[in-house]
Amino acid sequence: MPWQNLLKRCDRVPASADLAEGFANLLQQLGSVTPFELAVAGGRLMATPGLAFLVGYQAALRMLWPSAPLSLGAMCATEQRSLRVADMQTRLGDLRLSGRKDFVTAGNAADWLLVAARSEQPGEAPRLSLAVVYPGEPGVRLEHLPSIPLMPDISHCRLYLENAQCELLAGDGWDAYVKPFRTLEDIYVLSAMTAWLYGIGQDSDWPRSLQLRLLALLAGCAEVSRQAPNNPAGHVLLGGLFAQFDRAQGRDRPGAGGWAAALGGDVAARSGGDGSGSGGAGQAVGQGIGVSCAGLNGAIAGKPCSYRDLQCTRDSARRRSCQAKRGCDLLILLVAKPGQKIAASFHSSASTVWSAPKSDN
Repeated sequence: MPWQNLLKRCDRVPASADLAEGFANLLQQLGSVTPFELAVAGGRLMATPGLAFLVGYQAALRMLWPSAPLSLGAMCATEQRSLRVADMQTRLGDLRLSGRKDFVTAGNAADWLLVAARSEQPGEAPRLSLAVVYPGEPGVRLEHLPSIPLMPDISHCRLYLENAQCELLAGDGWDAYVKPFRTLEDIYVLSAMTAWLYGIGQDSDWPRSLQLRLLALLAGCAEVSRQAPNNPAGHVLLGGLFAQFDRAQGRDRPGAGGWAAALGGDVAARSGGDGSGSGGAGQAVGQGIGVSCAGLNGAIAGKPCSYRDLQCTRDSARRRSCQAKRGCDLLILLVAKPGQKIAASFHSSASTVWSAPKSDN
């Protein structure tokens, strides 16, 4: 991992409405990279935490399947909120797949899909295989799902398979793919999100000590990424990384000034998602701004919030700025005008938590 590339300041890659095109542009910019380098260097360059998550997710897929195509892909395993082999109903026979998968990350942008399916003969114990299908082929249908409020820029789909032709991957579907992917996803998404936070810290001049803690966490991620995903010692080390992530956030020491308190100097502008279903107090509207409160991927502990917790003003250029009036570690969705939503995280220690672009509202 060329750490000097991470340590220097660099411009973020502009967010693209086309996830596949944006990922292709990122790969072209990075050149030939390992999965860990993709997660860290790519996550650092992303404009939003959702896009950083997607890069980490793609890195995990490439660690799982080294010969994966360069384009976007997705793992399709969950059925009825379960990963248990005995609960799966999707079936593989004669290189044909039939069934349904409930949750496909970036499904409508994916070029290939890894599908876990039952493949045992009648009377045998449940056995899983992993196969590859391609969206747009006969028998492969994707149904777009509502956006997740915390990642409105990442699409999610449901997959329907009806006698769809597939390519079979070698090895047991559970032991070689589905089970290790759970660990790989944790490692590489954590790496990408930590790199994204480090970039925010650089851009926003976070305290040097906090930036160094995030770098140390990335160094730990590098070591854990070298462990086999079925290595029990690697699982213990990964648990230690999550503990360090919590400590860097400041969750174990209220008022300690971790990244959850510092986050707020950067604003990620993005469209989509109505904020419904968010945690906290839901959505309140005041002073022309819709405010929806939620935790960031479960990491920021949200407190009830409403527009009364924000003090908003406009300058001569009609730019709106908002300040928190009390301690509030939250992800908020701010509506500058109908159809436009801007996500930002803030804490009362941040002087300006959000500045809206010039608008007619």
